[in-house]
Amino acid sequence: MNLFYGLQVRMKFCGVSAMRYDSVDPEFFVRNRANLLEKLQPNTLVVIHANDIMPTNADGTMIFRQNNDLFYLTGVDQEETVLVLCPDAANEADREILFVRETSEHIAIWEGDKLTKEQATAVSGIKNVRWVATFDDVLKTLAPQMETLSLHSNEHPRAHPVVETRNRRFIRECQERFPLHRYERVAMLIQELRMFKDPEEVRFVQKAIDITEDGFRRVLKFLKPGVGEWEIEAEYLHEFVRQKSRGFSYSPIIGAGKSACALHYLDNDKICEDGQMVLMDVGAEYGNWNADMTRTVPVNGKFTERQKDVYEAVLRVMYAANDILRPGLNLVEYQKQVIEIMEKELIGLGLIDAEEAKKQGKDKALVKKYFMHGTSHPIGLDVHDVSRPKEPFAVGMIFTIEPGIYIREENLGVRIENEFIIGEKENIDMFSKFPTTVAEIEAAMASE
Repeated sequence: MNLFYGLQVRMKFCGVSAMRYDSVDPEFFVRNRANLLEKLQPNTLVVIHANDIMPTNADGTMIFRQNNDLFYLTGVDQEETVLVLCPDAANEADREILFVRETSEHIAIWEGDKLTKEQATAVSGIKNVRWVATFDDVLKTLAPQMETLSLHSNEHPRAHPVVETRNRRFIRECQERFPLHRYERVAMLIQELRMFKDPEEVRFVQKAIDITEDGFRRVLKFLKPGVGEWEIEAEYLHEFVRQKSRGFSYSPIIGAGKSACALHYLDNDKICEDGQMVLMDVGAEYGNWNADMTRTVPVNGKFTERQKDVYEAVLRVMYAANDILRPGLNLVEYQKQVIEIMEKELIGLGLIDAEEAKKQGKDKALVKKYFMHGTSHPIGLDVHDVSRPKEPFAVGMIFTIEPGIYIREENLGVRIENEFIIGEKENIDMFSKFPTTVAEIEAAMASE
């Protein structure tokens, strides 16, 4: 296990020789730090730590996953990394410092190579790179010079952290050591930046989507009655890793028949039977950026009339949602409009009575019986990327659109999901090459 972990770490360095991923242009990280500095108050010290390596059981550990805000600012995908930004430091060299883990012969033998100082500079564009063992001494020097400490925590609105992070521990330590400083939340400032996707990010998200497309096309040729949901999962994983992805960007949802009606179904342990539809909510990771796809296809390669009607209703909602996912609207108002569109489709499918629909309250309970989740979320370094529900959509943001209809009494669930870049005149469908229509899916499943 430890040897495998070391291999993973070596393969994750972006921008250092021929590694697993394409190199990220270090100017991307330079731009991100410059944009953050513009948002800081005078005399502020920013400190962001890497994530911990999380334990499993006994002496086992999970594969390391970097703090996305730290990665966004440095490109360093290595444990025990710390970024310090102090734009008003008296010593110009102290205004931007990157701390990385110093290697040793023991570490090299058991875990593999770690970044040298020169490699850390090449990845991040930060000239002042030091070993992390010196961090505390630097903190003692810089903190007294500053009025404000801007520290990091998980500010995602849907986060429910139950494990204390390295950054959270550091906040407590700082408040004990420097009780009279003013404290600010740097994650909120980074959120404002991360909502807008740089062309470099678009490149990596598109790569993750392209890999996902290849996995989907592979599965369409593989799928047939009698295949296990876990076998479909294996086909995706093989294709993703074969193309230098670390694998799934989130736990895959592969549900046939009634399992498609469970939104977060993760067992993937049933047999796909003739006449069923199978819902596949999967995405590949690439270079820490993510894809998020959902397609629902007939196990035997041919839609029944009912399956076709439900599928095309969902597809119409997705296209209509794309028309209203435009600058100026926010997620809350957008969802209300999508619900109105979905209500008409549900009436057309005979799932809701038109007269009863007029009587339902503002909660739209009749609609939510069949469509109970949100339509869109931003995506990037996080699958459910940082966002603010009442923030207006703007050019340069990337959102999923994923309407669904779940008819439990018919053991039929259909969801379709693409990613879209919000553009000046119209949105860009990043899934434009995917088989999407009924005819396209049936043709792809029938091809050799």
